[in-house]
Amino acid sequence: MIEHIEQIFTDIEPMLRKLKKASYEANMEKFRKEHGHIIDEMVGSVKNADDRDAALEAAGNDFAKGVHSALSEKRRISGRKQADLNFFMIYYVFPAILLTGEECADSLCVSIRDAWNAEFKGTNINYTDYDTLYASFRNKIFGIF
Repeated sequence: MIEHIEQIFTDIEPMLRKLKKASYEANMEKFRKEHGHIIDEMVGSVKNADDRDAALEAAGNDFAKGVHSALSEKRRISGRKQADLNFFMIYYVFPAILLTGEECADSLCVSIRDAWNAEFKGTNINYTDYDTLYASFRNKIFGIF
């Protein structure tokens, strides 16, 4: 189990505020630099496992339960905080896992997504890769946007 998984979420507010193409690129670079070792540890635990299916399930459950227990107050998470966590997962955590380029990265994202949706009741998030998200940001048109 990965210790202090909640550290991934320390800069959640500034990294979600005013997301634009340039800031997203810089934020992702910063996120990977500061928390890449945690992502690498999760991916490595699956990649090097003898029983990959069991490792995937354990990694997903450990991640979701670890985040929930570390960030909840009286075993509850407010709606606002949950929305921020969900967006952060979609914009940073899942793409960072996929950017490792490991063959198990997609399976790990599926496992974490499923465990996340089960742990955080009423949540139904999915994941995508960095390039798709990055391409979805609009460039400035005549300096207006």
